[in-house]
Amino acid sequence: MTNSNLKPVKWEDYEIGQSAEFTKTITEEDVMKFAEVTGDYNPIHVNPEYAKTQMFGKQVAHGALSSGLISAVLGTKLFGPGILYGGQTVKFIKPVFFGDTLTAVGTVKEKFTKKEGKLKFIICDTIVKNQNDEVVTTGEGTILFM
Repeated sequence: MTNSNLKPVKWEDYEIGQSAEFTKTITEEDVMKFAEVTGDYNPIHVNPEYAKTQMFGKQVAHGALSSGLISAVLGTKLFGPGILYGGQTVKFIKPVFFGDTLTAVGTVKEKFTKKEGKLKFIICDTIVKNQNDEVVTTGEGTILFM
């Protein structure tokens, strides 16, 4: 499901188990841009000579870069206009290297309302896998419908 138009999505249109995905290959340029935007210039990410001396033997992408793909799948593929991405838990399981192709998947896990149905929420399981189908990032996202 892709909601590429500007028509707001509706809470009622979602069912438990519904999912969508977003795929991107991570490049050195992506990591450098991420460092520039966030100010996170940890040498494990941006300095190949330093990274060679560390546990993985080469540069790794920022963990938060993989969780950013979760934002993309929830904000543009599974949902769209009319929601607020209200929160995300995240756990980084495996490193991401330059050239890895990551697929973020968001799956509707739970739906509920608060304040006599005026506030509508969806909880999603979130997972990011690499090209080898290995989980690199897991978590849970909270979506609030406006």
